[in-house]
Amino acid sequence: MFHEGPIDGLLLRPIARFGDARGWLIELFREDQLPAGHLPAMAYLSETLPGVVRGPHEHREQSDYFAFVGPGDFMLYLWDPRTGSPTHGNRWKAVVGQSNMRAVLVPPRVVHAYRNVSDLPGLVINCPDRLYAGRGRSQPVDEIRYEDRPDSPYQID
Repeated sequence: MFHEGPIDGLLLRPIARFGDARGWLIELFREDQLPAGHLPAMAYLSETLPGVVRGPHEHREQSDYFAFVGPGDFMLYLWDPRTGSPTHGNRWKAVVGQSNMRAVLVPPRVVHAYRNVSDLPGLVINCPDRLYAGRGRSQPVDEIRYEDRPDSPYQID
């Protein structure tokens, strides 16, 4: 059903690490490097253990802005099921993390998942443009989950 190819609206940029005798610094995001209108509404850090998969899932309105900086590496998967998208039916994947530090903006309705492919727990920073469950966590969660659906077309290899 899906074939390898680019995903319209996907923003992928390298993350530079600036080090000196004190340690290091990375810029997670800069307003001048994001599409107009995309400003993070919150930020969180998650740990994913070796071999564990998060997703696949999608958001109706939310864009996720992930920073994969290590430790460890992830295989990142994206699928474009959006009717009318110029990249409808495409699947894209890449290794991101310590060996390939990247910021990734995933547009709404693009299904996404990642698997920790390293021997270390991996950290992922997400700065989405919507609050989880809205203000005061009083609204429905903007998420459609596929990981427990045996007939899901979004398969991790």
